[in-house]
Amino acid sequence: MRKNNRRKEWQVPRALFWLFFSFLTFLFIVYTYISVSPIVLGINIQEFATTRNTYETILRAKRGTIYDSDGNTLALNVYSYTVIAYLEPSRTIDETKPQHVVDVDGTAKALSPLLNMTEEELINLLSLDRYQVELGPGGRGITELKKEEIQKLNLPGIDFVESSKRFYPNGDFASYVIGYAKSNEHEVDGETIIQIDGELGIESKYDDELKGVDGYLSYQQDAKGYQIPETEEKRIPAQDGSDIYLTINAGIQRFVEEAMDEAEANYNYEWLQIHIMDAKTGDIVASASSPSFDPNVRDIVNYENNLTSIVIEPGSVMKTFTYMCAMEKGTYQGDKTFMSGTITVGDTYIKDWNNYGWGSITYDYGYEQSSNVGITNMLLIDNFIGADDLRDCLNKYGFGKTTGIELPAEASGKLEFYYPIEIATAGFGQGIYVTPVQILQGYSILANNGRMLKPHIISKIVNPNTNEVTYERQIEESDQIVSVETVNKMKNLMYNVVNSPTGSGRSYSTLNYGVELIGKTGTAQIYENGGYLKNQYIRSFSGMFPKENPRYLIYGAIKKVYPDGNAALTSTVKKIVQNVSKYFNISTNTSSINSYNVGNYVSKSTSGVTKALQELGLNPIVIGDGDYIINQYPNNNNTILVGEKIFLLTNSNNYKMPSMKGWSRTDVLAYFNLIGVKCTINGEGYVVSQSIGSGTTINLDSEIVVELQDKY
Repeated sequence: MRKNNRRKEWQVPRALFWLFFSFLTFLFIVYTYISVSPIVLGINIQEFATTRNTYETILRAKRGTIYDSDGNTLALNVYSYTVIAYLEPSRTIDETKPQHVVDVDGTAKALSPLLNMTEEELINLLSLDRYQVELGPGGRGITELKKEEIQKLNLPGIDFVESSKRFYPNGDFASYVIGYAKSNEHEVDGETIIQIDGELGIESKYDDELKGVDGYLSYQQDAKGYQIPETEEKRIPAQDGSDIYLTINAGIQRFVEEAMDEAEANYNYEWLQIHIMDAKTGDIVASASSPSFDPNVRDIVNYENNLTSIVIEPGSVMKTFTYMCAMEKGTYQGDKTFMSGTITVGDTYIKDWNNYGWGSITYDYGYEQSSNVGITNMLLIDNFIGADDLRDCLNKYGFGKTTGIELPAEASGKLEFYYPIEIATAGFGQGIYVTPVQILQGYSILANNGRMLKPHIISKIVNPNTNEVTYERQIEESDQIVSVETVNKMKNLMYNVVNSPTGSGRSYSTLNYGVELIGKTGTAQIYENGGYLKNQYIRSFSGMFPKENPRYLIYGAIKKVYPDGNAALTSTVKKIVQNVSKYFNISTNTSSINSYNVGNYVSKSTSGVTKALQELGLNPIVIGDGDYIINQYPNNNNTILVGEKIFLLTNSNNYKMPSMKGWSRTDVLAYFNLIGVKCTINGEGYVVSQSIGSGTTINLDSEIVVELQDKY
């Protein structure tokens, strides 16, 4: 009995033992099966194990967009695609869903018209013994639309590699301001990545802000590359780069570019530059240089921005600041006279542009005629101001230091003058070095009633991720550094330079366009290889319009121009002023403007026409001693200013040679074209000598030589 009871007591533990043993045996068999068999439940275990991994990628930030002041796009990222084909059959796991090119001929036939490649070219590529191939050249850099067309074909094994590049929709447009960015290879943690880097202009200066911050993504993926559900994902979103809004006004910039294109077609020069500043804010609304470049193709010959990075000897546009300085010191006497023409400083002669001057003239008239001798007398003889005064004034007016405009590599210029000859030449803009943006900043004092404006090229910077404005330019003006009295006096002198019949810059007058442009011309000899070049100049003009309440400042300069440097810059500036004035409806009350609409004087009495024109304040040049007129220049319906010449050819061929001293090239050509006599014109500028004396009878078969010389 006792033995039977023991057996019954062990039946339960024994059953549990065999149950547990059976379970372990089952697990052993299953694990053995899994380890031995490649396929379990239809899944290739080895492939699953090798492909189940952590997928990691960088989420690329989008580079910020650059806009003009009105929100028009000037620079942006565009996406393109390269077509690739997977050729390795092992990519396909499910034969019903092939992941490689199955039908080579059919794929080639379908892609041929879309990629602009022959079927034979594509078949050769698709038949290579490679894992994948790039279908180039036709499949490189295709657009989103082309990509969608190819996707609609549902071709097995065809895929796309996305890339982005910087695109400039306006091409050669404010190129030195915008600059350019391009794709470069970078090594990051042993991996080669493509990144867009700014290399010039705003693209370079604000490269970090435009790039943004890349993000990061990681997750567990299965054999087919899909994220495994319920597994952890780590994601740090990319922060796209900031958007930058420039102060450039597309309308004004386009007027400048068009005028410069015309100059480039008609003249040969080393460079031409035009810059325009808003007279109330300091915003640079237009800036262009020629030669320029298209940032899409980067056909660059010069990597420096003329506005800020290249220093020049400015020439007589600096006389404005010398005069301002004397007025502010209280020593200037505008009606005091000096003898113009030539003056000796040490062993050096300083001459006026016409070599002989205008006799004894006032300092006011000396500014109008741009007299170098007047500046020399002001500094060294009459001592209105001295070297220290001039240096202090130029520093106060912003020269010798950077303006702080938002552009890279801004130069500070150079103000060094110690000896008498250096002091004199500094007063009329030779031997010192400035940048165009400094000149605009300096002239803003006159446009802003004695307060200087800091120039700006960026209007605002916006974070596109939050729409937060991270930077917004403020109008920055100085304290009152020049009196309103001095401002008004200088503006009147600048008016006379441009609009007086005898003004040295009268060719810039835009009164016939209904707007009062005022300003100062400049011509500086070019210093190269240890000396000043003969008959090679940088010609410039700095002005503002309209006179009474200036809205815009304009600075233009041209270097080594042929032919007729005055005409090249004059026509360019006037065309821009005319177009900008019309565009913004900037006009002047012309009721008091002394201009005249030329009539038709042919067949009319010589004496009667001459008397009438003189009474109007015009300057009739009568050719011959005939009693009636047979031809004229300018022709009827042309508008001219009081004091300008009208050439009247009479019915007599008894022509007496006039004194042409001070005549322009246009005047000389008009005269000889009317009488039909050959002439040779040497040099540029205004007449200083002629091969036959005034009053001499002109032989119609002879050739007359006229010498011109630049007024500076």
